[in-house]
Amino acid sequence: MKGKKFINAKFVISAEKLSQCPHFDLPEYPLLGRSNVGKSSFINGLANHKKLAKTSNTPGKTRLINFFDFSNLFTIADLPGYGYAKVSREAQNRWQKYLEEYLLKREQIKCLIQLIDGRHEIQKNDFQMREWVMAYNLPIITVVTKMDYVAKNKTLNILKSVEKEFGGLVLPFSAVDNRYNEKIIEFLTGED
Repeated sequence: MKGKKFINAKFVISAEKLSQCPHFDLPEYPLLGRSNVGKSSFINGLANHKKLAKTSNTPGKTRLINFFDFSNLFTIADLPGYGYAKVSREAQNRWQKYLEEYLLKREQIKCLIQLIDGRHEIQKNDFQMREWVMAYNLPIITVVTKMDYVAKNKTLNILKSVEKEFGGLVLPFSAVDNRYNEKIIEFLTGED
């Protein structure tokens, strides 16, 4: 696997709740992040496939858990973004219930991946999500997205700032040139 530039990835299925999730034996990595943080771009970048996961300029488009199989090595689950959605309070409460059940009871989950937008300070709802994850002692790493928009001389400071706030493994990501993909894929395939 070392040195491989990309992995063959495919969309598998969408599910609203845990009982509809596919039965895989692969390690699963759910993506947590605010709407428009770049979850779809992260999937597309790792897959080297610009249209695998649908990207949108409108926040809150992902409303289901979307599963992607990466060469039968691991699965990424794209979750609805938090912090923005033009839906009723009732729908938001239903999503929250389903997502909590999925995150707490899905046995295939190896580690959560929280995506943070490198162009901005960590937001209040990012901290709230992290507190919830830590309260349940779930394994998590942080990926800082949109690093292609950040001046090269500021990259290290941003990563160190996120590491100081959240601790644990912090990896950069750029959807533009995929220069950080190898380290991320090494982590996901257990080669780090």
